[in-house]
Amino acid sequence: MPSTTSSPDSEPAPRRSTGLSGTLGYSFGDPALLQLALRHRSWCSENGGADSNERLEFLGDSVLGLVITDELFRRYPDAPEGVLARRRSELVNTVMLAEVARELDLGSEVRLGKGEESTGGAEKASILADALEAVLGAVYIDGGLESARRLIAKLFSDRMDDVAAAEFTTDHKSRLQELAAHRYSQLPRYSLRGSGPEHEKTFTAEVALDGVVLGSGAGRTKKEAEQQAAAVAHARLLSDTAENAEDATAPVGGTEHDGESRDSAAPNGDEDA
Repeated sequence: MPSTTSSPDSEPAPRRSTGLSGTLGYSFGDPALLQLALRHRSWCSENGGADSNERLEFLGDSVLGLVITDELFRRYPDAPEGVLARRRSELVNTVMLAEVARELDLGSEVRLGKGEESTGGAEKASILADALEAVLGAVYIDGGLESARRLIAKLFSDRMDDVAAAEFTTDHKSRLQELAAHRYSQLPRYSLRGSGPEHEKTFTAEVALDGVVLGSGAGRTKKEAEQQAAAVAHARLLSDTAENAEDATAPVGGTEHDGESRDSAAPNGDEDA
């Protein structure tokens, strides 16, 4: 257990530690751990070199990564590794962690040095994210992995669904590419055609896998048309029935890439017309 004995006698208790514990839904058996989790190194350097929250932050980072990874793996059994990795990255980045910390009002609890506090340290994303990870590390030390898991689920469950929903509605081409690569070891190929006058041009896109057209879409830009086509194709692959799933796992051209040009297969580099 990290040392909690080097705190100066003059250190005040967290301003609303009881309220914070209530917000977290966790009561610390050792309240000193929560106090340690809220000590920024800038405060410690001004108060006799007391232990900072950095070790707990280090631990909490790993606990958070493990729990989020495990939850994503269980919650989305059909998602390829690339999708899970991207969702995890979005859930544990500094911006997301700072957002969670602000909801918990950790900024009002973190002990900061006078200089850091005067420059708005309580609102800095990096300080808030580190404090949240330290609190998670403290919960893990105090109550074990299951306690940490329950807290992380409480804080991140809805965010997992939000990340998945946003991904579903905004980046169909990446999702189709990952599914095709995972299931078929191939990349989708797009074809485009435009119609109408230059100032009102409409684009139609088709996307094919192993020569089989899986979806089409239309839009005012190339990107919009390809995204719509990719959405249709992705939905079609996911809705394959059990009787044709076996055929779908082995497209007619095999699973190895041929040597022909793939310039039209790049899924994310298109420019709008």
